[in-house]
Amino acid sequence: MARGVMLMSGGIDSPVALNFVLRQGHGMIAVHMDNRPFTDDSPLEKVVDHLALLRARYDQPIPLYVVPHGTTQTTLMRSTDRHVGCILCRRFMWRSAERIAERENASFLVTGEALGQVASQTLSNMHSATCAVRLPIVRPLIGFDKQEIESVAKALGTYGISTRPGVCCQAVPDRPATRSNLIQIIREEEMLDVDQIVDDCIRKAVVL
Repeated sequence: MARGVMLMSGGIDSPVALNFVLRQGHGMIAVHMDNRPFTDDSPLEKVVDHLALLRARYDQPIPLYVVPHGTTQTTLMRSTDRHVGCILCRRFMWRSAERIAERENASFLVTGEALGQVASQTLSNMHSATCAVRLPIVRPLIGFDKQEIESVAKALGTYGISTRPGVCCQAVPDRPATRSNLIQIIREEEMLDVDQIVDDCIRKAVVL
């Protein structure tokens, strides 16, 4: 079986998506993009608890990389168009995940995205975000609606963890773009030292 890298938030979707990939027998590494100070400790705590449950269920170690992402968010907020901030944020998340995949000899990336659930998950925005990387991206939940995902999460035992109190990301713009143009996104990134930002994130990452 192949080896993949899963982007893990503290929400409902990502542990359900990871469950489906683990169920197929793939070896997985988890990556959590730590958005503090734009959130609190709860997303990381939830990810740790999600992984403890899934490690026991599938008898697999599932290493967890925690990548600092708050400074990247600050840079994006100061230097780029706020309306496309979520798309730019996702592009940097994907780049970090791909770097870790290269380090871990993984051949694909995984996300809990489901089509149209939030602004960053429209077709054009997912396209603009994932063009930042070369590795294939697996989306096990792409055609699920929220009720279906929640039903699986409850059966799996992750729903109660995901819905514990916590602070949502405070870097989300008031009016995030629901449609994006890749040319515009690339122009926004021309104002940034993209490689240096990603290098700094990976250098400061820790493995739990």
